[in-house]
Amino acid sequence: MTETKLRRLFLEQGQSPWLDNLKRGYLVSGELARMVERGIRGITSNPTIFQKAISAGSDYDQQFAVLTRRHESVEDAYWDLVIEDIEHALQVLRPVYDQGGDDGFVSIELAPGLALDTEGSIASARDLHRRIAQPNLFVKIPATAEGVPAVRQMISEGRSINITLIFSLERYADVIEAYLSGLEAYEGDLAPVHSVASFFVSRVDTEVDRRLNAIGTPEALALRGKAAVAQAKLAYQLFGEQFSGERWQRLVDRGARVQRPLWASTSTKNPDYPDTLYVDDLIGPDTINTMPESTIEAFEDHGRIARTIDEGVADARGVMASLAAIGVDMVDVGRVLEDEGVASFAKSFDELIETLREKGDRLAGTT
Repeated sequence: MTETKLRRLFLEQGQSPWLDNLKRGYLVSGELARMVERGIRGITSNPTIFQKAISAGSDYDQQFAVLTRRHESVEDAYWDLVIEDIEHALQVLRPVYDQGGDDGFVSIELAPGLALDTEGSIASARDLHRRIAQPNLFVKIPATAEGVPAVRQMISEGRSINITLIFSLERYADVIEAYLSGLEAYEGDLAPVHSVASFFVSRVDTEVDRRLNAIGTPEALALRGKAAVAQAKLAYQLFGEQFSGERWQRLVDRGARVQRPLWASTSTKNPDYPDTLYVDDLIGPDTINTMPESTIEAFEDHGRIARTIDEGVADARGVMASLAAIGVDMVDVGRVLEDEGVASFAKSFDELIETLREKGDRLAGTT
């Protein structure tokens, strides 16, 4: 078996590299299986990923034509297309899951329109877990104020959940509490219950840098490109604090697993920053880094493998204090990014549904 940096990342540092993409071409060509052979240990997806996959090319046309002839609604057809990809990916990743660790998962996200609907999120997450009854499925629920109670409810039912769109330490604390209290409420064996907390990284620097540029002072400009990594390092400290002590030990005694932080949005948006910035500086045990293909290739080429997640924690606290001192409100940054994330996924979903509707109309005109 070829030694790769992806494999070394897991074997030497305890961090799991996941792929932040899923498309049918990867499945039918065997490319996903080859990525797993290289060391990829899980997959994340979202409405934007599927919008790009389904809208580009003709990989989904044959199945969509069949669904159209059955007179399925466009939205039902969308879920059929997506679920087929998810189920195929679950099969590819199942051997990783069966190794007995915490990997081998594939994530499917709720419809973006449910981000502000607690009861709707609960019902949809239940439905997806029943429809795709595989132990290595993660249903993704966004960490909105309305999503967090849905997370707690799903965990209390013993369902595995990926909590997405976390942009602030305050919301991350809410997510951890939802997981812990959900586990406490669940009466069954806790060992099969998994969860990850998807903490978004690069978008934080994008928004903070925008505010720093607007302030424009030398002190502000010197902080550009530092907020995202600093906040993630402090998130890891919070993770260590919450998953220890008597409360956590009582859950461990029932088989509970830690809710691992998952570093998301790890492609570098600013070309002035190193293209492996959000991988190299966030390596540590019990974490996941989900990367798009370009970041994976950059990391394999020139990434560094060393435990960095808990280096410079005092400096990270200093960065956050300096940001606050010059007027950058990180709670507001998180709120803005959450709103933008929900809106972005909703836009991608709406665009995809419209694309499918137009394609369905064309198919109907040829029959």
